[in-house]
Amino acid sequence: MSIASAAPSPHTTEPTGSTPGPAPGPAPRVRQQARDAATLMVFSAATSVGVAVAFLLLALAARQA
Repeated sequence: MSIASAAPSPHTTEPTGSTPGPAPGPAPRVRQQARDAATLMVFSAATSVGVAVAFLLLALAARQA
């Protein structure tokens, strides 16, 4: 049994002219969201490895001194 509702959620609409600026575009597709999530994970992993290597080099330099 799923906790998700079987009925589609009702769409809410805002009155026109309530917000200045361009109208919002279509929602991103699942494939684009997955690509964005993968990009974020790769960036996060690379940043973590970079910081870890920097600390390792700092520790090695401190040991040499």
